[in-house]
Amino acid sequence: MIRKLKSGEYRLYSRKINPKTGKRRNLGTFDSRAAAEKHERDVQYFKRH
Repeated sequence: MIRKLKSGEYRLYSRKINPKTGKRRNLGTFDSRAAAEKHERDVQYFKRH
């Protein structure tokens, strides 16, 4: 899940809510949406390999 920050950067959050904090886990901040989407694909790949 990618959200745009006020600073203009994009942050990748986990899809599930972290039960300890009640919020989504931050999986990285990126300058462009394309970079965030690429990292999201990489994360999904490593979940299964």
